[in-house]
Amino acid sequence: MNHIELGKEGERLAVQLLKKKQHTILVQNYRYRRGEVDVISLHNNQVIATEVKTRETDAFGSPFNAVSRSKQRQIISVMNAFIEQNNRTEEVRFDVISIVLHRQKTEIEHIESAFYPLV
Repeated sequence: MNHIELGKEGERLAVQLLKKKQHTILVQNYRYRRGEVDVISLHNNQVIATEVKTRETDAFGSPFNAVSRSKQRQIISVMNAFIEQNNRTEEVRFDVISIVLHRQKTEIEHIESAFYPLV
């Protein structure tokens, strides 16, 4: 599986998990300028930006570790645009779904409130 297919499969699994947790999916792959948010959902009166990181192995650590501070700033910037363009008034939360697709089993970790905007 190439990295694009791997990413698409991870996003498919992430959306499936979020729906199981009663999230309403608002948009997938929301782009603004050079940034993107993988999944934007609504749950418990919060708009949630979810970054999905998928790997075939955890030999180099959890996929979550790939969400650097600069990536976080990019996601926050994109979400600011989404909020403004869509006149959203709900609280915003930033989650990460970390997925490792081993040959025999899939590991999925949903980290709620994984990071916060700097004030």
